[in-house]
Amino acid sequence: MTPKSAAQRYLSTRGGSYDFSFEDVVLKGLASDGGLFIPEEIASLPSDWHARWKDLPFEELAYEIYSLYISREEIPEQDLKDLIHKSYSTFRAKDITPSVTLDEQKNLHLLELFHGPTFAFKDVALQFLGNLFEYFLVRRNKGKEPQDPSREHLTVVGATSGDTGSAAIYGLRGKKDVSVFIMHPKGKVSPIQEAQMTTVLDANVHNLAVEGTFDDCQDIVKALFADPDMNSTHRLAAVNSINWARILAQITYYFYAYFSLVRKTGQSNPTFRFIVPTGNFGDIMAGYFATRMGLPADKLIIATNENDILHRFWKTGFYEKMPVHGKEAEGGLVEDGVKAAESGVKETLTPAMDILVSSNFERLLWFLAYRTSSVEETNRRRMEAGEKVKTWLDALKKDGGFGVNKEILAAAKENFDSERVSDKQTIQTIKDIYGASVPSATQTNGHTSAAPATTGTQHNGHYILDPHSAIGITASLRSITACTESAQKTGGDPAIHHISLATAHPAKFSHAVELALKDVEGFTFEKVLPEQFVGLEEKDKRCLDAPASWERVKGIVRELVEKEVQAKMA
Repeated sequence: MTPKSAAQRYLSTRGGSYDFSFEDVVLKGLASDGGLFIPEEIASLPSDWHARWKDLPFEELAYEIYSLYISREEIPEQDLKDLIHKSYSTFRAKDITPSVTLDEQKNLHLLELFHGPTFAFKDVALQFLGNLFEYFLVRRNKGKEPQDPSREHLTVVGATSGDTGSAAIYGLRGKKDVSVFIMHPKGKVSPIQEAQMTTVLDANVHNLAVEGTFDDCQDIVKALFADPDMNSTHRLAAVNSINWARILAQITYYFYAYFSLVRKTGQSNPTFRFIVPTGNFGDIMAGYFATRMGLPADKLIIATNENDILHRFWKTGFYEKMPVHGKEAEGGLVEDGVKAAESGVKETLTPAMDILVSSNFERLLWFLAYRTSSVEETNRRRMEAGEKVKTWLDALKKDGGFGVNKEILAAAKENFDSERVSDKQTIQTIKDIYGASVPSATQTNGHTSAAPATTGTQHNGHYILDPHSAIGITASLRSITACTESAQKTGGDPAIHHISLATAHPAKFSHAVELALKDVEGFTFEKVLPEQFVGLEEKDKRCLDAPASWERVKGIVRELVEKEVQAKMA
């Protein structure tokens, strides 16, 4: 038996848990000390990675990356390949995550991540996570009859502001021995998002409309995971981006986008940056893992909306809940799912990014603490990093914020930069990109992906951005300007490629798009509405109302899981 590498063993960011398997961290989701799971070491790329991987299809590339973090003893080679194929056969685009070029002269590219079942980037991870849950449970329950009390049943709980919920439900619907409970703030997700969730009538899917905010929903999830009584009777699993498998799955498309760029430019090592619309920090954290593994990105640019806690951290070194400067957002659209949250969160046109505290930022903090430590012995260094993270997170909970020293901030700036984008700028960018010429398709694996890549995002020869993707493009254009000016002063290379992540199909936030394009003659959303959305809001729905009380939700979960289990035993 080949021993697991350090990248295939996992620890908690808060220092209290070590030596977990991949299966452990997938099924647990959250460490018992409240921390998030990370690999003991970030995997190194094989020496021939560039030559061997550059022409691989998405699924084969995913296998190469996943297998660096999953030992064959846990998931045999063919099983992992089958899981990957099952996960991505549900996508509409042949390339899974195709790239398009928005501006040849500016070297501006868009990585389309919305070709999965629910038209959001989260499908890339949640289709895989759902299949992982089922795979591990089938293996654990092999030979056990439905009536066997030792048969394991997974209770997945999650909170959503819209996209996570539908992607999780589509990834878990009908899965054997899995119950899924998704909480959303009642009346504060878009009608399309709500319909995507509540029209799924599979017996194992349960939607709870919570009388409160998204933050209330997240607090309920955390309370359930922290409750010893609940954990003694139910195997709880996390579906939010705190689950390591979601980060792992997203690493692939950073490499895939890079190789698409290599093929398009004909350059073996083009200079490039990734720009990521950022809320909970999971998507860009996958980019961080990719760069630390060896992907030669010049920079990762965090693109935030007016909820700018991350942007302020990179400018000041202080991570504070309450905004200390900056113009207040003017509102946002109820129709697109704005969510009133705790004090300090502003409602914007990009509700999926209206987040006060970014959960996955904790993972980056651990690596920053570890990299800047003067301690030489590895285990002591890991422990010290965990202690620092715990101290910072305790201060965030108690005092509403914390600061880091200049060494930590400098380390953060090595890989990242940040931009803050207002609603007004978001609307203007949607207008500007729509007014430009049709994007050309990036060549991937020798075929053009224009047709599948842009279905529902083109109208009369113009490209339509969703508001979250528009924030990424706005930040990209600023970076392009800064790079050009810097090159003029220093004589450096001005031809830096910018790859901006498109996180959702525009139809999911159609009201913001219509607000931006309402004065454009001939524009109509009906002509580009995906067929999957037509009539969706009129379908039968199932959803339970719930108070913003974790004890009450606990009772609901217990009752419904018991009914499910009893029905299978009958």
